[in-house]
Amino acid sequence: MEMAAPVSPAPRTVEDIFKDFAARRAALVRALTVDVDEFYGFCDPEKENLCLYGHPNGRWEVALPAEEVPPELPEAALGGNFARDGMPRRDWLSLVAVHSDSWLLSVAFFFGARLNGNERKRLFSLINDHPTVLEALSDRKHGRDNKSSADNGSKSKHSAKRANDVHTKNSRPAVADDGYDDDEEHSETLCGTCGGRYNSTEFWIGCDICERWFHGKCVRITPAKAEHIKHYKCPDCSSSKKSRQ
Repeated sequence: MEMAAPVSPAPRTVEDIFKDFAARRAALVRALTVDVDEFYGFCDPEKENLCLYGHPNGRWEVALPAEEVPPELPEAALGGNFARDGMPRRDWLSLVAVHSDSWLLSVAFFFGARLNGNERKRLFSLINDHPTVLEALSDRKHGRDNKSSADNGSKSKHSAKRANDVHTKNSRPAVADDGYDDDEEHSETLCGTCGGRYNSTEFWIGCDICERWFHGKCVRITPAKAEHIKHYKCPDCSSSKKSRQ
């Protein structure tokens, strides 16, 4: 678990609100998948009402509810920790995911209250292009049959490839252990921006620096544009390089 960063100024535009939503969503997906054991441990039923928060810096946090009245943002669901030991683990995680989706939408439309009708429609369309937290969690449990294994014997000639070629690159794709079944090893490629799972019907692109994979639409790279990229650097790696100069 990461501690919360100071609250940043409220996003104003559709793009800024969606970027905030995507970062919070990715944090929540990570808490319920990659960091699930850590998250489970923090949700002690013996503690007070706890909430799961996703922050715009991509970090998640299990914490007490805000003390301000009214809170600065819509409040996340209270007391999820109380139900942790009262139901099967996967059912509890699904319950947390449903409440997390509800909270994400409430935060996005709290920021979007000043948008006009067309802008709110565009915001919802952007949000709806990505799986919900519950869908991401369910896909991890049931949607692995179409995954191909990594081929570590060769390096692709181009870093920009369609998603169905994702495992031909000589690097280990981002993986996550969901912790549902200790007798099986489950892994899956997640988008480095939105946290969405691999889907062979979508265009993906891999970063040659950090070796993470991204939906093309999340980093604004089209298949046509990718054909002309020999070495792709994701936005985070590009920003890091600039900051060192």
